[in-house]
Amino acid sequence: MPLFHPTPCARPAAARAASRFSGAVVAASGAGGARPPKAPPRRPRGKPRFSRQSAIKKSFQQEQVVFSTPVPADPTVAIIGGGASGLSCASALAARGVRAVVFDTGMHGLGGRMATRMVDDGRRLVFDHAAQFFTASDQRFQKLVDEWVEKGLAREWRGSIGELEAGGHFTAIPSSTPRYIGVRGMRPLADAMLPENDLIKVVRPSWISKLEPFNGLWRLFENEKPQGQYDAVVIAHNGKCANRLLSTSGLPQLTRQMKRLELSSVWALLAAFDDPLPIPQDNSYGTFEGAFVRDIDSLSWMANNTQKLFPLETNRPECWTFFSTASYGKKNKVPQENIPNATAEKVKRDMLGGVEVALGLSTGSLQRPFYTRVQLWGAALPMNTPGVPCIFDPQGRAGICGDWLTGSSIEAAVLSGMSLGGHVADYFASGGERPEEFAIGLDDSLNRVEGHDIGQFPGLDPQKPQVAEPQLAPSI
Repeated sequence: MPLFHPTPCARPAAARAASRFSGAVVAASGAGGARPPKAPPRRPRGKPRFSRQSAIKKSFQQEQVVFSTPVPADPTVAIIGGGASGLSCASALAARGVRAVVFDTGMHGLGGRMATRMVDDGRRLVFDHAAQFFTASDQRFQKLVDEWVEKGLAREWRGSIGELEAGGHFTAIPSSTPRYIGVRGMRPLADAMLPENDLIKVVRPSWISKLEPFNGLWRLFENEKPQGQYDAVVIAHNGKCANRLLSTSGLPQLTRQMKRLELSSVWALLAAFDDPLPIPQDNSYGTFEGAFVRDIDSLSWMANNTQKLFPLETNRPECWTFFSTASYGKKNKVPQENIPNATAEKVKRDMLGGVEVALGLSTGSLQRPFYTRVQLWGAALPMNTPGVPCIFDPQGRAGICGDWLTGSSIEAAVLSGMSLGGHVADYFASGGERPEEFAIGLDDSLNRVEGHDIGQFPGLDPQKPQVAEPQLAPSI
């Protein structure tokens, strides 16, 4: 399953004073009426102190934006994030005749977690370096998958996958449900999610750094550069960028839910080898193409992209994707935008050492890869979820979508975007006259997510629960 696409984020400028908000009623969170802005407190002398807890508290006490302007006949929605959830949200809005503008930070393309890296060093190397494969358990998502298959963009992955224990002990997982991959990698699937019409506009690369309500609209800025005005806004990504964006937005209820989200950190290692790795044979399934690795701290998954994507081609180098465990990622976490060379070398050494242990090879006997790249997914996968398809604040005309709202899979991301797109379209169709009927997910508790370190695959392993029994999230 996918790991979150790392994107640099710009630190937003300070929010405008409440007296500058125009076209909206600005009420203190939890209060019933407008409140005049207070004079800023006098700053004490000496070195300023920063408290993360106080910053979080202030973001929850920010004043709630309440739009009072009529809903327009031809609204436009800004969607911040061009991953699976953001794209499916835009598609759902377009299907209802609502315009959307998608802002994405991707330098090379859309898709977020549906990411494929191609390297040309004389030999074409291809790696799925986030989402590895996916399953479909919902008819709505299955319909989309069937369209991908019909267009030749996706196919069933019939290669053997299973569990690998130290020493090369492999146990195949029976294919009780179809497993799907992108024929040319995951990224082309993301491009195919947008319909060919003029209702959707994509802006990338773009780092939205601030939201501001003004005259009944949301104004977006990228490092103080205006990026248009919109009737509603959707946050379709998470992590520290989303938290910073929301912390001064005037949307305290969305901020609270987003900051309750806990995310794992996982290292990825892309490695290309001249010769095939010595993969253990299974009498029934042959050599595996993907394996969930057990009880090795530096390794949770390994997959042969060459066999997966090009099963009929020979004489190609083997391109492998390796993922660490979440515990290893936590212990070795560094700023993902600036990974120290020493850390990168240590991670590569540890992960290749984990491959040796998993395959039952002697220390130092694994062939040296001719290409390697390490990458930290600092906000990889959700560790808790509210179990709702989307979140929407009708007072502020803003919502959130993403796989973390119901689990951790491409399917969950797509369904979340579909749900929010339909919900926002219904809100606009109502004229905004009964906003209280459209509030969803603003107060739901978050429960622990169970699954593999690289995500969830509904139907793949029915013996294991995908979501644990409800646990109340700690109050903040």
